[in-house]
Amino acid sequence: MKFDPHALSEFAEYYGFHYTIVDPFALKRDVLIEMERGLKGDPSSLPMIPAYISPVSHVPAGKTVIALDAGGTNFRAALVHFDENGQAVAEDAQKAPMPGAKGRVSGTEFFDYIADLTAPLLEKQPDVEGIGFTFSYRMDMTKDLDGVLLEFSKEIDAPDVIGKAIGQGLRDALERRSVHAPEKIVLINDTAATLLSGVVQIKKDGGIFRGEDKYHVEAGPVVGFILGTGFNTAYPEKVIPKINFSNPDKPQIVVCETGAFAHRYMGVLDKEFDAATKNPGSFHEEKLTSGAYLGPLTFIILKQAIKDGVIAFRRSDEFLALNGLQTRSLNEFMYAPLSREGVIGELFGEDERDALASFAYLTTIVTERSARLAGGVLAAVVEKTAAGLDPFVPVRIAVEGTTYMIYKGMRHSLESCLHMMLARDKPFNYVVSPVEQASLFGAAVAALSK
Repeated sequence: MKFDPHALSEFAEYYGFHYTIVDPFALKRDVLIEMERGLKGDPSSLPMIPAYISPVSHVPAGKTVIALDAGGTNFRAALVHFDENGQAVAEDAQKAPMPGAKGRVSGTEFFDYIADLTAPLLEKQPDVEGIGFTFSYRMDMTKDLDGVLLEFSKEIDAPDVIGKAIGQGLRDALERRSVHAPEKIVLINDTAATLLSGVVQIKKDGGIFRGEDKYHVEAGPVVGFILGTGFNTAYPEKVIPKINFSNPDKPQIVVCETGAFAHRYMGVLDKEFDAATKNPGSFHEEKLTSGAYLGPLTFIILKQAIKDGVIAFRRSDEFLALNGLQTRSLNEFMYAPLSREGVIGELFGEDERDALASFAYLTTIVTERSARLAGGVLAAVVEKTAAGLDPFVPVRIAVEGTTYMIYKGMRHSLESCLHMMLARDKPFNYVVSPVEQASLFGAAVAALSK
């Protein structure tokens, strides 16, 4: 079967996953409407969760905190010290699998696991200023800076934890070990942590500031953006009607939970895939864009292409018999499709170049669609953040996530979409900057918040 991009595109259009179906400008408008509804407390797929923390621009030197980071795959813990320049330095860092990622755990097991990693740090440094805890799952934040878990995503299996206050759960688990917890345990979403990390890592002009600012311009706002195992955004908001918050001079971080955004671009195979996940009917945006789902979703699409005869190769039955396809394996294939190595590459013969091309072509269509969906959502958040800025003050987009950084074609396509959307009507000053250890260092900054 010859490589036929027209037939492959028709297949993608028929099943509703071709990127040209996505109108990013309509998507942006839909997101902005849902954001406003969420801020008012009206029914919305975007809960717009207040973090009760305002972005800071300066971190006092000489402070030591414990930073915890519960991510989509791993759990990290470290002592973090801020040097004389306000830069964060991690010490005694530990990394372990996220509890519940490899099978169901009880609530007690979940918190005891975290306490086992935290207790040695407290025993080494009992006088820490506090614990900053980045928790990358949907929470209802409380005014005392704790967070009540609303639901897990990313296939974490610990249902007993839902409805529990995470900070209090850790405090209780430490007490069971006769380890005294500091007075302050601050819960923060991983996207808000990325934002806080960007505040201290990204220069006010978005690049390398080369001279003295003689106008004493305040740095522009920072948007936190995560595209890794999951998908989310956070930004500083001046008005949050549902909690009667209004402060133009000191905005509060809002976590949008944009991975939960319910949009109009779910195709037939997307819905089939969604029905097979642990949380069907929710997290539509995340399931079409993030690393936890891109590989498995593309697997469903490629299997359908084989069944429909759009792609044919001799060992296709072996591909259909696979238990699944991880995003990492798919990405490795896309970076070296000619090597005939790995879970996918080894299935193609030397004379099956056309089938190989068809396989890569469909995968690229899926990636491009994901980039457009992510770019449209991010553009909405940036536009809402940018109102009233001078043209020399950029919105600083702090980014973290391996899907954004290393997934084949994602970063280039996403940033192209973002630029197209933000520059259509007028020049728009923004900068996209990956930040290092954002979740961990953002947690450390949060521990010093008031």
